[in-house]
Amino acid sequence: MQLKTMPKKKPLSAGRAPLFLFLCQMISALDVPLDPKLLDDLVQPPTITQQSPKDYIIDPRENIVIQCEAKGKPPPSFSWTRNGTHFDIDKDPLVTMKPGSGTLVINIMSEGKAETYEGVYQCTARNERGAAVSNNIVVRPSRSPLWTKERLEPIILRSGQSLVLPCRPPIGLPPAIIFWMDNSFQRLPQSERVSQGLNGDLYFSNVLPEDTREDYICYARFNHTQTIQQKQPISLKVISVDELNDTIAANLSDTEFYGAKSSKERPPTFLTPEGNESHKEELRGNVLSLECIAEGLPTPVIYWIKEDGTLPVNRTFYRNFKKTLQIIHVSEADSGNYQCIAKNALGAVHHTISVTVKAAPYWIVAPHNLVLSPGENGTLICRANGNPKPRISWLTNGVPVEIALDDPSRKIDGDTIMFSNVQESSSAVYQCNASNKYGYLLANAFVNVLAEPPRILTSANTLYQVIANRPALLDCAFFGSPMPTIEWFKGTKGSALHEDIYVLHDNGTLEIPVAQKDSTGTYTCVARNKLGMAKNEVHLEIKDPTRFIKQPEYAVVQRGSKVSFECKVKHDHTLIPTILWLKDNGELPNDERFSVDKDHLVVSDVKDEDGGTYTCAANTTLDSVSASAVLRVVDVPNPPFDLELTNQLDKSVQLTWTPGDDNNSPITKFIIEYEDAMHEAGLWRHQAEVSGTQTTAQLKLSPYVNYSFRVMAENSIGRSVPSEASEQYLTKAAEPDQNPTAVEGLGTEPDNLVITWKPLNGFQSNGPGLQYKVSWRQKDGDDEWTSVVVANVSKYIVSGTPTFVPYLIKVQALNDVGFAPEPAAVMGHSGEDLPMVAPGNVRVSVVNSTLAEAHWDPVPPKSVRGHLQGYRIYYWKAQSSSKRNRRHIEKKILTFQGSKTHGMLPGLQPYSHYVLNVRVVNGKGEGPASADRGFHTPEGVPSAPSSLKIVNPTLDSLTLEWDPPSHPNGILTEYILKYQPINSTHELGPLVDLKIPANKTRWTLKNLNFSTRYKFYFYAQTSVGSGSQITEEAITTVDEAMASRQVDIATQGWFIGLMCAVALLILILLIVCFIRRNKGGKYPVKEKEDAHADPEIQPMKEDDGTFGEYSDAEDHKPLKKGSRTPSDRTVKKEDSDDSLVDYGEGVNGQFNEDGSFIGQYSGKKEKEPAEGNESSEAPSPVNAMNSFV
Repeated sequence: MQLKTMPKKKPLSAGRAPLFLFLCQMISALDVPLDPKLLDDLVQPPTITQQSPKDYIIDPRENIVIQCEAKGKPPPSFSWTRNGTHFDIDKDPLVTMKPGSGTLVINIMSEGKAETYEGVYQCTARNERGAAVSNNIVVRPSRSPLWTKERLEPIILRSGQSLVLPCRPPIGLPPAIIFWMDNSFQRLPQSERVSQGLNGDLYFSNVLPEDTREDYICYARFNHTQTIQQKQPISLKVISVDELNDTIAANLSDTEFYGAKSSKERPPTFLTPEGNESHKEELRGNVLSLECIAEGLPTPVIYWIKEDGTLPVNRTFYRNFKKTLQIIHVSEADSGNYQCIAKNALGAVHHTISVTVKAAPYWIVAPHNLVLSPGENGTLICRANGNPKPRISWLTNGVPVEIALDDPSRKIDGDTIMFSNVQESSSAVYQCNASNKYGYLLANAFVNVLAEPPRILTSANTLYQVIANRPALLDCAFFGSPMPTIEWFKGTKGSALHEDIYVLHDNGTLEIPVAQKDSTGTYTCVARNKLGMAKNEVHLEIKDPTRFIKQPEYAVVQRGSKVSFECKVKHDHTLIPTILWLKDNGELPNDERFSVDKDHLVVSDVKDEDGGTYTCAANTTLDSVSASAVLRVVDVPNPPFDLELTNQLDKSVQLTWTPGDDNNSPITKFIIEYEDAMHEAGLWRHQAEVSGTQTTAQLKLSPYVNYSFRVMAENSIGRSVPSEASEQYLTKAAEPDQNPTAVEGLGTEPDNLVITWKPLNGFQSNGPGLQYKVSWRQKDGDDEWTSVVVANVSKYIVSGTPTFVPYLIKVQALNDVGFAPEPAAVMGHSGEDLPMVAPGNVRVSVVNSTLAEAHWDPVPPKSVRGHLQGYRIYYWKAQSSSKRNRRHIEKKILTFQGSKTHGMLPGLQPYSHYVLNVRVVNGKGEGPASADRGFHTPEGVPSAPSSLKIVNPTLDSLTLEWDPPSHPNGILTEYILKYQPINSTHELGPLVDLKIPANKTRWTLKNLNFSTRYKFYFYAQTSVGSGSQITEEAITTVDEAMASRQVDIATQGWFIGLMCAVALLILILLIVCFIRRNKGGKYPVKEKEDAHADPEIQPMKEDDGTFGEYSDAEDHKPLKKGSRTPSDRTVKKEDSDDSLVDYGEGVNGQFNEDGSFIGQYSGKKEKEPAEGNESSEAPSPVNAMNSFV
């Protein structure tokens, strides 16, 4: 049988798959530890769990403790052998065994010596199922002996000789660690020339005078006893032959110098090892150390090679200034010939070390415990290797199998024991011993034959929580012998689960490859064998996975700014996630610039080192998700540096530079600027631009400029600060290569010519002594050029010229080197004078009552005496002598550009007499005026009457008084009066027309209704038509009898109270009405008008000539008695046949159909009654309110 166990794991996660594979490997190997629940019930052969090392070196100053611990059921008993014979601990009062353990404690602190207990010990742990034995433990006390007394003579050497200072430490256990120090316990300095060998000796390849000292001391440290032994100090004196005087040289013989060698330079020879060849043997797994130390002058250098091979990479190390070659974890493949080479300037020497790697036994397959049920078969395998090949021997319960009791179920075949049809009596502990000359291996493996009913070791009602769509592993760790069969059920009445959906593992685990929400429930594991049955219930819950709603995004930010990463997750409501932010897979920097709230990581004042990968990790108890985003910190580039000028020519130079750091944003271009220290010091101008991949630029230069250059780098973020300026470079002077620009010739007086130009700057001068040669001559004459040379000016005045004559002009630059190229001639004119002749044949044609057209003949061109700018018309309205004396005549002016000989005169007043004249205009001014020409405009419609007021209201009559129109625009023929009543509900009554003679200014209307409000529309007429209207409202008086009755009623107290209540209600209604009207509401009269649509009395709309509605647009402007509003008869510009251009460029504004200015005569007019042709305004809200009275 096999023991099947699986540790309880909850909750499960995706990481269970590797764990599952590991458990399968454990199960296939039969060395499975028993569950603690079984230890109280199941028998188990002994197993050694702890023992002292094979080579056990003890401290003789402390008690000896030899460990031996074992487990088993029932608990094992312990016994010991010493040097191969039974060690009776009861007979030695100093030896005790720990209770429940096989560990020996030998009390040598009170009495006894450690040497007494030296020997080979072996522990045996035994119970009814067998016996396990420990390794052979060799117990030896540590030793740290003193150096033998010796007399050490001082050593005197010539400089350059070699030297070996011997250490020869006493033999201790374990071996001592050797080092050299002085009397102050300071380690002696070592180098390629002076170093310590593996044997502890101190080697000098050659000595120098600074090696002289009297305290070369070799120390031996014995770590086991923590003691240090010291050798007697060695004195060394190194002298130079140059220091010996003749007297000392005469009294000393060569034999008194140690070594008696020459101090001249010499090729290397080996101090160790000796000869040309040596042999080294090492055990597998140890560290192979090969040493070569050479002497010579100068100091030799050591090299290592392996013949027919290479030194192993990653396992080869050089120590002691390459004098020692070490190879760790040495194996048989490292056997071979190694060669060390010592070399200096005078030669080289070789030494070959033959290395052989042997091996103590090591396991290939160590035996493992077998747990079988009766009748089963099994195998113990014990395979080991070594050099030489180890011998395998078997023991059973500590006794060689050859002399042990025979077991029919057992068959031995070399390194394998095969068991068949085992019974409980077959239980035993077997020992496998593999040994050769370099050591041995000993392994215990038991065979335990058990007969047990099934047991389930997984805790009952274990709750497993798994994320949806992931594997779910439900444990059913079981034990039984024979091995039980396992079945799984879901729910209380479910059938056995099969492997079409589920995976049933040999260790009892049920796997749901993709767990879904419907996988939630209770699962039952049932274990059966021929001895019984056991079952266990576990519970599975499926949770929603944690996922990102918003995860961090790639960010590119500029240094010094702020960046925010957002991280939002959705998770199962029963799980609480924790959010962890990482930078480059490590913790966030401990910096207050990093702040983390619920969903965001904010980095303020971003620095270069903040760039990297930021990860948001959301963890629950069941799952974890993470998302990363890269932060790239960018900035404008660092400025270029190391500017250098090469290939310096007269008109070019090559500039090179080294780019600065691009700060994570590629440089797109370089901008080169220059400074002219000679002419414009401190002012930097643009020179050139090159691509961001270039670091050189060929620059074109101008003569006579002291150049300095600087470079700026630009990337997508912006432009760097300028680099340091380059060295200065002064180019040679040359003649100017350009002339002044903007050359002009204009006279300021009738007899002069002013020549101006834009001067060259210092950069353009190309050399010292910049001047200008100014030349001129008449264009139409044969005169020679007249020239002057001027400097430091940009203007020259030529006097005594004829008036307004064309001239050819040239301005040429020159300097001390020469002239600029010949300039092109520019035409100018001498000064202008006022025109001499007035336009003739002025005539006027009247177009309509407000528009006329003037015509004239042009003046001769010579009489203009300047640039013809146009003609100017002065026109004004003629007045009587009495009016002329009272106020100044207002003249209007129109200017017509160029050579036009006609123009329109808009904005005239109808039925008026006008006078005009025409003048020619040049750049100097106006010429004389033409003779005045008069003309008359025809009649037009009049303006509204100047005033209208209602006087003397009676019970049935109203008297109207008015003033005539201020602008009759003709002869008035009559007045038209229209009126209609307005009742208490603001409804308009029938409209009445009345014609009044033009000579009247007062009219009385009779037979009107008493106490009635009337609205009046009043306007004048000429033969042309009706003018603008004026409106007014009035009320006839109240009947006296009715008034007296009202007075009588008014004296009653109840009526006074009622009226007060009505007045208060009306006041409230008025307030509400005003509030609504201020918000855009319509006056109620409009609603009444719509309800009584009588075409005879309804107001017209503006677009069809009918009265419009009463609007609140003028609520805040009540009509005053006698007020008037002029007629609105404007025409859009596109509707007029007359163009403003035809009237003259000096006029701004639109014209009416009759040619009058809109702004002069137009405005908002009162609307006319229904029968009229003009529109009428509605009565004002204030007048409408009066109807309530």
